[in-house]
Amino acid sequence: MNWIDLSIFIFYTLCMLGVGIYFFKQNKNDDDYYVGGRNMSAGHIGLSVVATDVGGGFSIGLGGLGFTMGLSGSWMLFTGLIGAWMSSVWLIPKVFGTAQKKGLLSFPQALEHFYSPRVALIAGVISLIGYIGFTSSQLLAGAKLASATFGDLSLQTAILLMGVIAVVYTVFGGLKAVIYTDSIQWAILLIGLIGIGIPLGFQKIGGFDGLAAVVDPKMLSLSNLSISDMINWFITIVPIWFVGMTLYQRIYACKDEKTAIRAWRIAGLFEWPIMAFMGVLLGLFAKVAFEQGLFADLGYPSAEGLDAEMGLPLFLRETLPVGLMGLMLSAYFSAILSTADSCLMAASGNLTTDILGRYRSKKKGLKHAQLYTFAIGGFALLLAYSMENVLSLMLHSYAFMVSGLLIPVLAMIFIKNPSEKACIAAMVVGGGLTLSLILLDISLPYQLDANLFGLSAAGLIFFTIQYFEKIKSS
Repeated sequence: MNWIDLSIFIFYTLCMLGVGIYFFKQNKNDDDYYVGGRNMSAGHIGLSVVATDVGGGFSIGLGGLGFTMGLSGSWMLFTGLIGAWMSSVWLIPKVFGTAQKKGLLSFPQALEHFYSPRVALIAGVISLIGYIGFTSSQLLAGAKLASATFGDLSLQTAILLMGVIAVVYTVFGGLKAVIYTDSIQWAILLIGLIGIGIPLGFQKIGGFDGLAAVVDPKMLSLSNLSISDMINWFITIVPIWFVGMTLYQRIYACKDEKTAIRAWRIAGLFEWPIMAFMGVLLGLFAKVAFEQGLFADLGYPSAEGLDAEMGLPLFLRETLPVGLMGLMLSAYFSAILSTADSCLMAASGNLTTDILGRYRSKKKGLKHAQLYTFAIGGFALLLAYSMENVLSLMLHSYAFMVSGLLIPVLAMIFIKNPSEKACIAAMVVGGGLTLSLILLDISLPYQLDANLFGLSAAGLIFFTIQYFEKIKSS
């Protein structure tokens, strides 16, 4: 990599670390650290939400979908648009007022208000496990990008570098640093994709003629996916808008309910169609470039041994000239860090507030919060070393949280006096079944996601117990 590109990238990372150090001096308590002082605007929150939700894993993952499926991969983020708008109608009006009155810091604390402390503790454990996995997926996404860009950089070394950068400024700055850096990082990514990556990539492959010469026509359609693909994406991604700790923290960070609703609508539109089509389009360009033999000199003369998620980073490496490569690399690292930092904050909030916070003194809350954030970041870094596929790790983490937590949240929103016993049973059965199916690698019918079976079991047991308790009390 040219020294100019390297200098641009180093300058970018130093700026991000600088933001974290600046807010390190501003944070006074847990409220500042975990919910940004509760006075953030719709613009910053909206950009932070979409940066967190789409971020690096989906940026690299969407590139992989574009490489294998073409434009149809964009439907994955259409489910994000649906989820954002549904939660703005049902979830935000339900929890915002309670959060303001009771000073809530986390998602499980909302469940505690409607159920019990035991429910909050179990939810905290489920959310913690899920977000540690999700943090790891972001570190792996950044490492894949870095190792593909820097020829002499191994994947393991790249994971270590990504971990150090993400963990340090998150530990220092807290949620306010995360939200402000997310806004900056998302702006960098959009400018990089629209102004640099897409036009130069299109030119590199020979424009429409290059596309038409090598690409399968189905890659240019919006129907190159199965029904099971759409079901899996829908049941995994839409519900995360109701159970994601990162999203509850941002609801609480808004200055009022209208601001939160406006931020969620902004985020939905940025997810689809804006980011969805830009991500898969670059992945499609990478596929065309591969078919044209552009990756042969990089050791990939055939599809054998080429990870689809590496196609986009390799394409950018071969396409962008000196100077622009540094900017584009910074853009993608922006996306990755914007999700990694948020997920790390969520996991830290679960551990600090919902689990250990029940047994420790509140007097040294900020100090302990930073220490726990650092420890979780280190563990996520170790986990990233053992994983290979970004999108799979991300969706599995999503699925585990969704299957354990969605049914209790829906009951919280729509049912008067939901049962504590039903809630606990649904969390244990739903999350446990999904995790077991994933870890045991059981072949499921029609290639459906394990989450569908976990959710079905959770819903069945919740409403069975709720029904019999209602009969018993009447």
